Amino acid sequence: MKNIFQIHALLLSVALLFVSSVAASEGGPDELIKTTSEKVLKILEDNKAVYEKDPDQIYVLVNDIILPHLDFVAMSKLALGANWRKANKEQQRQFVDAFKSMLIRTYSKSLTEYTGQKIEFLPYRPPAEGKITVTVKTEIKQDNGPSIPIDYRLRIKDDIWKVYDIKIDGISLVTNYRNSFASDIRKVGMDGLITKLQAKNRKSSS
Repeated sequence: MKNIFQIHALLLSVALLFVSSVAASEGGPDELIKTTSEKVLKILEDNKAVYEKDPDQIYVLVNDIILPHLDFVAMSKLALGANWRKANKEQQRQFVDAFKSMLIRTYSKSLTEYTGQKIEFLPYRPPAEGKITVTVKTEIKQDNGPSIPIDYRLRIKDDIWKVYDIKIDGISLVTNYRNSFASDIRKVGMDGLITKLQAKNRKSSS
């Protein structure tokens, strides 16, 4: 399972950029993904030379377009499973920060390798009345291989659509971390897991 996410890290990085928040009353999640994709692809193409010369500049793109539109608390809860409820408030806060930094580090690096993959938007099925979660289905087109299905799971938070999970080939990005995190917690505890993630983040940024 780990190899699947390594293979598709770039595809997921590109896919994440297609997500933008919008007030729920102003439009559906399928509309915002479609309209944002063209804008982001243009940014990547227009600034390709800049990103190749100074890869750290990609962090600006990530911070401006991705971070505000992901529900990191919900993602952290899914990633930890039952261990989230066992953690105290300070541990939960520290884990969210460390997990967020890890995702930023992973996807910023992958985005520097973008080579023009295309997105196909599949027919959208609106949520039932009163439902606050929805799935938007897309496919990444590859020149030398089959299309990769990527499903966005969004929910309304404070009247804003935000992503709380993404599935690649039916495998959840967030819950994919759960087994490894649970294993670390059994070995070194929640504080040990947080320290491990923080150390990896510092090493990557140095």
